[in-house]
Amino acid sequence: MSGLTSARGMLAMWGESCVLSLLVRTHGGARRVERRGTPMPFRVRQAEDPEAKAAIARAASELIADDDAVIFDNGTSAQAIAQWLAGRPITAMCLSLHSAVALGAKPGANIFVPGGQVEPDTLALSSVAVASALREFRADVVVLGSCSTSLEHGLATTTYDDAENKRAAMRAAARRILAVAPRKLNHVSTFRFGDIEDLHQLVTTTDAPADILAQIRELGVHVITVPAGK
Repeated sequence: MSGLTSARGMLAMWGESCVLSLLVRTHGGARRVERRGTPMPFRVRQAEDPEAKAAIARAASELIADDDAVIFDNGTSAQAIAQWLAGRPITAMCLSLHSAVALGAKPGANIFVPGGQVEPDTLALSSVAVASALREFRADVVVLGSCSTSLEHGLATTTYDDAENKRAAMRAAARRILAVAPRKLNHVSTFRFGDIEDLHQLVTTTDAPADILAQIRELGVHVITVPAGK
């Protein structure tokens, strides 16, 4: 998809005044403005770096074993991982209906979702419902996404509820995997939910800054890199 086509698509979805506040002109198109406290629509995030997202998701899915109990975070990264795991015999607690639907595309998994209110757009469950459900659930692994992964400021996201959900998921899981695009490394978002050293594994692409990855490895995190087009 070209930058022009992408911009036109966003204009069609939300209208000119909304989109122009989210875009900055680049050579040959436009890219979204990075604002710490601005949650981006799910469809926009889903369309970002599609080849990298698919490669990262596939690599992360290979870290999940049959019969694992898995918590799926509520973002686009978790949804992409769920797509690769559809049909696998796992027990899943999905913090978003997007991930639950992706995982349920093929029979095989036992899928659970917390009760309570569903947020528009992200289809995430409310933090109160998630906290209650995860008090009674223990997982082998959680697959997480983040809006930012900073050596100085840690793991962060754009909303308070999302940070609460991620903290609860991390507490409930024995192993924590973060799937993250290179552009989110050393970016800073609003609400912190953990430290990089809280992670066990981090999956990204080979074009991520080598110096940042080296420092993350020094914190004891197993870093896995894959080509973006794999």
